[in-house]
Amino acid sequence: MVFRASAGITSSWEHFDFSVADGVATVTFCRPEKLNALTFDVYADLRDLVAELPHRGDARVLVITGEGRGFCSGGDVEEIIGELRGMEPAQLLEFTRMTGAVVKALRECPLPVIAAVNGIAAGAGSVIALASDFRLLAASASFAFLFTKVGLAGADMGSAYLLPRLVGFGRATELLMLGDKVDAATALSIGLATKVVDDLPAETTALATRLASGPALAYSTTKVLLTRELDMALGSAIELEAITQALLMKSEDHAEFYAAWTTGREPQWKGR
Repeated sequence: MVFRASAGITSSWEHFDFSVADGVATVTFCRPEKLNALTFDVYADLRDLVAELPHRGDARVLVITGEGRGFCSGGDVEEIIGELRGMEPAQLLEFTRMTGAVVKALRECPLPVIAAVNGIAAGAGSVIALASDFRLLAASASFAFLFTKVGLAGADMGSAYLLPRLVGFGRATELLMLGDKVDAATALSIGLATKVVDDLPAETTALATRLASGPALAYSTTKVLLTRELDMALGSAIELEAITQALLMKSEDHAEFYAAWTTGREPQWKGR
């Protein structure tokens, strides 16, 4: 049963390519001539799509990637920054809250998210990748947290919260304050990349398929607890994990594991 009232599922998205196949949802930023720079509409659509995904029923994992040479070069200078210059503070706050809502949605979405970083991930593009659960990088990929280079705080869209937890406080200070380019090899060495691969599409498909065809409820619950426990005391975290594990011990997938183990076969996961 899916608890959803009047609002329907969006059938198509105008501002990026979207598809679902075999449990894998894929968002492809499709402005290759601008290295997939973001517009107001892309931000809004991505926020809304990620919120819808858990209710669709046909997706178990989300892949985000870019068309052409770039993953996402951040906000479009002409279409966003130029417009922001003429806005009042209340409008600016509405915009910055919307961009932050994208990252919040990615972290709170119970589906695993894979960023397949095919080229430059700069500014907001780097934070979208940062907010994903896995970052698979082509050798041509790079990161640049460019915010200070345009005269803004390096802390944007949750980057000052997420990045220190991934690469450590000192390294995050360097990346967010200086805004220098980080190539794929360096990203891997500091923990910013999950893996640097030769064949990005194939590796992304393999990981997405593994997540979509595996014990999806276990994967989802693990992501949710990792996010929720970031700021918990140890005692609270242990209690939350105890309650959660007791519930999952009654899941169909856990029963399927035991049935498969007792008969010497591979489990047929249902994600329930």
